[in-house]
Amino acid sequence: MLLIGTLVTLTLVFVRELSGEIHVFEIVLFRSIFGLLFMLPWMMRRGLAAMRIERSYGLVALRSALAFFGSAAFFYAATLMPLADVTSIVFLRPIIAAIAAIVFLNEVVRMRRWSAIIAGLIGALVIVRPGFAEINIGVAFALVTVFTLTWNTINLKFLTCQESSDALAIWHMVLMVPLGAAACIFVWTTPTLEHLFWMFLIGVCEMTSQRCMSRAYKAADTTVIMAFTFLRLPVAALLGFALFDEVPEIWVWLGAGIIAASSLYIARRESVVAKQKKNPENA
Repeated sequence: MLLIGTLVTLTLVFVRELSGEIHVFEIVLFRSIFGLLFMLPWMMRRGLAAMRIERSYGLVALRSALAFFGSAAFFYAATLMPLADVTSIVFLRPIIAAIAAIVFLNEVVRMRRWSAIIAGLIGALVIVRPGFAEINIGVAFALVTVFTLTWNTINLKFLTCQESSDALAIWHMVLMVPLGAAACIFVWTTPTLEHLFWMFLIGVCEMTSQRCMSRAYKAADTTVIMAFTFLRLPVAALLGFALFDEVPEIWVWLGAGIIAASSLYIARRESVVAKQKKNPENA
């Protein structure tokens, strides 16, 4: 998880290097292309059978579309805001996911969890401070990232009930290429070798992060994973200061702390509930 935090922040640094010359749609497109190249040996070993989708074509396509535009929004937000600010707002994802689970998955939530959700939303308001600080349009793009990734979490829960996880992972990357190509028609800039180098690094960071994520969830409980996720903020703050002279305001740290505490509580409650369902006699 520490490595993921570093890689995700480095991705935003590389995007900043490119953003003045290459549109974010094109960056996401090439990230997908390089990601597929990394997956190609694995796909060749597994064969076409690993790519078979039974019937959820529309939902698979929707997941890729949301991932594409969510990634583009994330990258664009990083060109408009300090890295620590973007990172802090994306911390809202577990809070929004909890709300989405209530609405779309009919999860039963009691007062303690509702209190944690409300506290997390208050933490976001502390960071943004509407009415007290000038609202950066980057906040809107960061929130688009949060909502699209959250909805994709719901999509994935539905899809994994019907489809193979391997097939979903492959089609997720495959479909993002034509989507990216279509989005780039009006913003295309022929990349130089230097541009391709930076986008190759973004692809490497993305694929390495995905591998690290799967290993992290295999090695530790969700609550532990969540705790280490929030170490992205000091990593983002350090790199933002070292490379771009960005100094996060105290409100960013305070709001991120509230969101982190709320998210950790929600993760802890979900872990307890899951254990109780497996062992009802210990509930």
